[in-house]
Amino acid sequence: MAQFPKHEAQIVALAESLKAGLMSNPAVFPAPPVMGIGIGIKRNQFLTARNSALSYAATAEAATTAKDAALEALTEAMKTDLRYAENTVNFDDDQLKLIGWAGKKAPTPLAAPGQSRLLEAPKQGAGWVFLDWKAPDNGGKPSCYTVQRRYRPDGPWETVATAILTEITLVDQPTAAELEYRVLAVNKAGTGPESNTVMAVL
Repeated sequence: MAQFPKHEAQIVALAESLKAGLMSNPAVFPAPPVMGIGIGIKRNQFLTARNSALSYAATAEAATTAKDAALEALTEAMKTDLRYAENTVNFDDDQLKLIGWAGKKAPTPLAAPGQSRLLEAPKQGAGWVFLDWKAPDNGGKPSCYTVQRRYRPDGPWETVATAILTEITLVDQPTAAELEYRVLAVNKAGTGPESNTVMAVL
């Protein structure tokens, strides 16, 4: 059994065939619910509406293009005036507020990071250990982390690695010894306090 078409062009073509067939064969199809001439009228109404929609779409696209171009021109003009105003009043905040603008903000000095948090050693094996932790929740943003290790209970702390992320897998670690690890956040302003420590026997 034939299936009704889904695409507009196919529907229009079928409408033309249906109209012509009904009008040419009244003996075969004597009383259709919608006469052939009615199909033709509705087909023409659709074509008119479609052409109107296409015209509106083209108009809308042109209007959007014009709007975007006008916004770009407005933006460039405003930026030019704002640069002029900044230079004219030497970035004075009070005077720039007169035109709805603001002066340069004083740079905020970078602070040393806070304490790295919740250090854990969830995975470990012979000669290796995986450490992860949370970034400090205060202080300046860390640029890296220093990972330190010592022999328990009171050996000196030594730096064994630097991490960019808040996790690291350390390999070639001493075995058959009680080791303790800690992490310190670092940036250009300084080094944050030591994290909590975790113990591992590898």
